[in-house]
Parts: sequence; structure tokens; C-alpha cells
Amino acid sequence: MTTQPDTSTGNGTGTSGAGDPSPGTDARFATSPAPSWGPPAPTLPSEPVRPAAAPGAGEPARPYLHRAWRGRPEDPRWARPAFLALLLATTVLYLYGLSASGYANSFYSAAVQAGSQSWKAFFFGSLDSANAITVDKPPASLWPMALSVRIFGLSSWAILVPEVLMGVATVGVLYAALRRRFGPAAGLIAGAVLALTPVAALMFRFNNPDAMLALLMTVTVYCVIRGLEDGRTKWLVWAGVAVGFAFLAKTLQAFLILPPLAVLYAVCAPVSLRKRFAQIGLSAGAMVVAGGWWVAIVELWPASSRPYIGGSQNNSFLELTFGYNGLGRINGDETGSVGGGGGGGGTGQWGETGWNRMFNSEIGSQISWLLPAALILLVAGLVLTRKAKRTDLTRGSFLAWGGALLMTALVFSYMAGIFHQYYTVALAPYIAAVVGMGATVLWEERGKVWASLTLAGAATASAAWGYVLLDRTSDYLPWLKWLVLVGGLTGALGLIFVTRLGRRLALAAAALSFAAAIAGPTAYTLSTVNTGHSGSIVTAGPSGASTMGGPGGGGGGMRGGFPGGGQNQQNGNGAQNGQQGGGTGGPPTGGTGGFPGQNQQGNGNTQGNGGTRGGNQQGGMPGGGPGEGGMGGGGGAGGLLNGANVGSAAKALLSKNAGDYTWAAAAIGSQNSASYQLATGKPVMAIGGFNGTDPSPTLAQFKKYVTDGKIHYFISGGGMGGGGGASSSTSSRISSWVTANFKKVTVGSATFYDLTQPTSGS
Repeated sequence: MTTQPDTSTGNGTGTSGAGDPSPGTDARFATSPAPSWGPPAPTLPSEPVRPAAAPGAGEPARPYLHRAWRGRPEDPRWARPAFLALLLATTVLYLYGLSASGYANSFYSAAVQAGSQSWKAFFFGSLDSANAITVDKPPASLWPMALSVRIFGLSSWAILVPEVLMGVATVGVLYAALRRRFGPAAGLIAGAVLALTPVAALMFRFNNPDAMLALLMTVTVYCVIRGLEDGRTKWLVWAGVAVGFAFLAKTLQAFLILPPLAVLYAVCAPVSLRKRFAQIGLSAGAMVVAGGWWVAIVELWPASSRPYIGGSQNNSFLELTFGYNGLGRINGDETGSVGGGGGGGGTGQWGETGWNRMFNSEIGSQISWLLPAALILLVAGLVLTRKAKRTDLTRGSFLAWGGALLMTALVFSYMAGIFHQYYTVALAPYIAAVVGMGATVLWEERGKVWASLTLAGAATASAAWGYVLLDRTSDYLPWLKWLVLVGGLTGALGLIFVTRLGRRLALAAAALSFAAAIAGPTAYTLSTVNTGHSGSIVTAGPSGASTMGGPGGGGGGMRGGFPGGGQNQQNGNGAQNGQQGGGTGGPPTGGTGGFPGQNQQGNGNTQGNGGTRGGNQQGGMPGGGPGEGGMGGGGGAGGLLNGANVGSAAKALLSKNAGDYTWAAAAIGSQNSASYQLATGKPVMAIGGFNGTDPSPTLAQFKKYVTDGKIHYFISGGGMGGGGGASSSTSSRISSWVTANFKKVTVGSATFYDLTQPTSGS
């Protein structure tokens, strides 16, 4: 790749003053030559480029479908058809067997159901349509799903198809971002890498907030790079809007990439320094408006007439943002959570922290397949553009995507609080972009020895690391690791001598290297889409690919009472027991033991995994009585991380005369309440929020609800605060008061208390 002297900017514009573009220039014309397999590089114009004549002004108008299929005139003919084929393939892949996940994470599905029934619940993100308590996140990620359910009715497809569409849109935005500067081949490579990343295939088919977050973060980087092209303010404003809405999806995680992007624009934008800082200020203002309007309304709304803010201890969204969902995730001090800790390279309750966290047995198979190659290509891209001018767009693109990658990976590697494997989907677009950019620019420079050796090194790193990751699940397609290793090394050898090969052999070597690099993640992605996933902690790939399932036993130094990597994966109705958890499981009848591990299944109804006991025994909640600890048949109570399997008898019991009450029932913990709400379609109060530890409602409030006849049943068990939780917790006091004063009703393995039937003498 060649660079121009400082008489022009990196985006092909002329200069006026200190690197500022002269007006009227066209940023599409880059100074670097086009790759050998693309169209010839346009000549740098000596005067402003005029737009092509409009249809009817000298040339006939082309039919819309023809223009949609052909694409931009400057692109090769194969570019648009290949791009459309990529989008179609991604859509089909992500839609395949989508309903096998049922309601996926019932915590969010219940909120979606509530939002489809009540506009107030829609606005606040309430867990139930009677608006007792919200989810522990802002509601933006719920809104598309709730609108879908309003239109099409409650179903797995209505909930999850919007997530699939976000995944396809992310691929499209990534392609658009790279095509402008690096050509359609770079966009296609990046789009394919993203679509075939296992954790991306998982989360773009799941109903957690991460799908929307990944899309909006990709849009943010795209807008910043567009701003770097010509310095137009509107792109910085749109970037701020994207971050603001991303905040309404997953709070402070949206801000992780702001420092590198802000510094990049302040240094490299092709406008005066004063204007750069003014644009950054306008972008910050747009971000505050886009994300802050909802926060302002919630904080100003009288607390007595809105739902309690789930996850907070003081009914404050700001406290939730900066505590449980903010700094608590970094330092592990998360009041009301199930625990944090670790850090500094140590081992905490949420897995190992340290520089190698993204590569270890807990995380590696989810995201890191092409991470070594991306790091190599990032360094190569920066070396290649080291002598370019300040405004060089090629270097700016590497700094934008690479900075987002490094910043996010660094925070993920050392955060000591709650961390799940699926968080790493945020890295997928960044890795894919760096791979696409790096591969194409080095291919352009392949005539230079260092460039061909770097390409070979990236291919070798991908093959070797793919072998290591596949070897961690040695019983899963045992032949594939050898195919990846041999194919990758063969392709790398060809890349070393690429200048001595003919065009066809050179392309074959490149294609072989790429195929070997994505073979492993492709296999894991296919395994992911072929398996239903449900519960709060889900992982991509085959059973046993990742050993972290939450605080507790299992790989990666997990300690405590939760089973670590236990999974149930189920296709259709045939259940298959996954690996046994690392913690101590409770006995079939409850008692002291670990929380249920991870469960994945096809029909959307979760069943318990009894820790080291394995099988389908009920994982006992601490102190739970018979039938209270597991999630098995008949409508047993759900656990902290998974919902309950609601039997027909339990459903009939709660549904009878439910219209006479504000809440058909109340249950400790959101997963427990969500299962019954989804089964009956009636509001079920989640006492204590997700963990059962939020101080809502208080015992006095709950007593008043019962006295006023607003709650019919109390569902025994569930959540951290249920059964044997701390005696001082609000949920424990409520549970103790109910069990001492109301009639017990047993249906199958589930236990209910009829709050309209006090026991004698109470």
C-alpha cells in the first residue's frame, strides 16, 4: 500500500491549511491503490468531483431491482450479489431451529410479555403488566421484542426474530463500513467472520440485551469513521445518538469504546482543532439526550406510581447504573448480587481474571478463534501506515476498530464482578473488522516480503490456536483439529511464497488459509444453532466447550455452591444430560446444596441439574423444603438462573379466577415468577427482583397487598432470598410470614400458599 505526501488527506481530499479539506471534494476517492482483484484505482482529481448525472439527465434510468442487484457503479459486478448472499445466508443460519430455545431467557421474555400487555410496563421495562418491579437493565432492548409480540402474539419466534434481524443488520453495517475504504472483499471477509463467530450466533438468537448493544456499537464506530472521512458534524452526532441508545440497552458497557474513539477523532479528524472539540461536544450532547431522556423521566416520576427499579437497593436507576451495573462490575462490589471478587490476575467467583482471560477454557471457544490473527493484523496495519499523515483514513480505521477491540477486551479481562461468557459478543464486530481490513491491505502489499510473512504468520496463528481450542473438546469432531492445523499451515506456506505462485495458486493459498481459520468457529456455530438455549447463563458450541456457568465449581477456578459448567442440551423432546457441575448439588428433596447450573434445551422449559449428582435431579435451593429446590416436573420452583417447568395442574390453579386479582401469584426471584407468568399469561409478582435480594416489596407492603386482596397465591422457593436465604432479607421475612399464616397447597412437586385462606388463629 502506498501513502501520499502531506499535500492531501488520507481520504483523498485536498487540503486547506493545517490538514483541513478544501470544500467540495469527494471522500470516496482514496489515495491507496485498489487491490489487484478489484476495480482500478480512480485517479485523484485535481478539481472537485461532480456527482454522476441523475437518471434522465443524459442516461436512462435503471430499474430499481437492477440497481439493488448491481450495487454502486464503482464496485465490481460480483460485490453486491455476494453481499446479498451473505445477508441471506446469515438470516437462514440464525433462523434455523429458532423455536428450539422456547422463551430463551424467561427473565426478559416475561418483561416482553408484560410490555405487550401494558404500555406502562413497556416504557419502564417491568417484569409484569401490573408493574411491581422492572428488569435490572434499561428497557430499550425489550422494546422491539415487545412490539413484535403485540403484533404477532406471544411465541418464541415473535420474541427472537427481532434479535436475528439485529444480527443481520450488524453484518450489513460492518460490510458497509469496510467496503467504503477497503473494498467489498474486506467487507465480505469481516461479515463472514462475524456471522460465524460462535458467541455471535448464540446472542443474535437470544433475548438478552447484548444483540442490540453489539449492533449499536458497530453503528457507532461506522459513524465515527464516516466523520473521519470528511469531518462532517452530522456523523459525530449520529455516533452520540447510537451510544445513547446503547446505554438504554446495557447501561455503562456502551461507554467502553468512547475513550479511544474520542481521542482518535480529536487527533485525526480532517478539520481544525477547534471544530474537532466542538463536534465532540455536540456528540456528547446527542448522547446525553438520546440516553438521558428516559433516565430523567424515571428519576422524576413519583416512585409511588411506577415500578420498583430492579437490581437497585434504593429504588434508583442512577444507583443501579453506577453500582450493580456499573463500578460493581469492575471491582466486584455488587450489593444485592450473588457475589463478585477476584481481579488482578486472581480467581474470583466469576472466573479467572487477567490478560489471558479471553483465551482461557471459560471464554476462549466463544470468541477468541481469530483474536490472535486480529492482533497480528492490527499491528501490521499500524506499521504499514506509520508514516502516513495525521488524517490518513486507513490508519484511522485501524485505530477505530482496534481501539474498540483492545479497550473492551482489557476491561473484560480484568473486571472482577459479574461476568458471563456471552458478554464477549461485543468483541465480535471489532475482531471481524480488523481481520477484514488487515487481510486486504496486506494482500495488496503481498509483493513485499514482510507483508507476505505477516499474512502467513496470521494464518499460522489462527490454525494453531484453532487446534488448541478444538483439542479442548477432544471428543467433538476429533478429525477437525487436524484438518484445521494441516490446512492452515499449508495455506500459510503458500502465502510465504505468494509472489512466486501464479494468480490462481496465490488465491487458492489465501482461500485455504481463510477456510482453515473459520472451520473451527463454523463448526461451533453450527453446533450452537442446532441446540436450544434457555436460562440466564448460556454458552456457544458443543457441550463442555466452556466450563464457567456462574459462581461455583467447574473450570477456571470457580468456587462456591453453584455448579459450574453443568448443562442440559435438548433437541426436540429428547433430553440429554450435559457435564456434571463442579459444585455440590442438593438432594432430590431439596435441603442444602448448590444452585442449579446451566441448562439448555429445546422446548423452552428448563429442568434442574443437581450439581455433581448430575442427571435430572432437582438442584436444592438452600433450606428449601421438599419440592421447592428443583425445577423439575409438575411445576416445581425455579432456580436463580433458570425458570420453572410449570405443569398443567399448576397452571390451572393459578389461572382460576386470576382476573379477580392484580397479581395471580407472587414468587421469590424473577426467573421463578417469569415462568409462571409466561405459562399463565397473568401477572406474577417477582419478590426481590432477579436475585430475590432487592428490598421490594417490603413486608409491610406485601401484607397490605394481601389484605387488599391483590395477590392470590405465594409460590414457595426460588431466588437467593427464598427458603434458606438470610433471615434478615425482605424476601425471607415475607416467606416466613406466609408459611406461618396461610394454607399450603401442593400441586405435583410445586408448593403454593393460598393468600385468601389464612390458617386458623393467624
